Amino acid sequence: MFNRKKLLMDISVIKSFTELKNIAVVGVSSKGIGFGISVYNHLKDNGYNVFAVNKNGGFWKDVKLHSSLSQIGNKIDGLITVVPPAVTENIVREAKELGIKYIWMQQSSESKNAIEYCKENGMQVISGECILMFVEPVKSIHSFHRWLNKLTGKYPKSENTDK
Repeated sequence: MFNRKKLLMDISVIKSFTELKNIAVVGVSSKGIGFGISVYNHLKDNGYNVFAVNKNGGFWKDVKLHSSLSQIGNKIDGLITVVPPAVTENIVREAKELGIKYIWMQQSSESKNAIEYCKENGMQVISGECILMFVEPVKSIHSFHRWLNKLTGKYPKSENTDK
């Protein structure tokens, strides 16, 4: 199993990701439950063009669930994985084929192999962080968690400074 010991991410990579406009969320449930739905809704509510991906396709309410990244047919700037690590390993390969350069692996979605693959192929990868702590406005428990991480020094910093 992948050791999810927190890697201190560079805040500039995270900031670049949050400035993207077209984002696919892989792992959106057709039942309207789970963390994938939370991520999808938060991004959609805050002005992102969001594409939902569920291996089974179909719909959730009026949202089309694409069965793969290639089925989307629109430009995808980045993607967020909210799926098991073995699925993430396949997703990053498909992302590379489609020219997607930014990959955010939610906690429990990342694997050492997927992270290494992204780095070896020039993709910007974020892992060990929760997207809901960085897309403004940060709400509820995520706001508290962000504050706590800043207090304890676990919040990402720039590689160039200690700010």
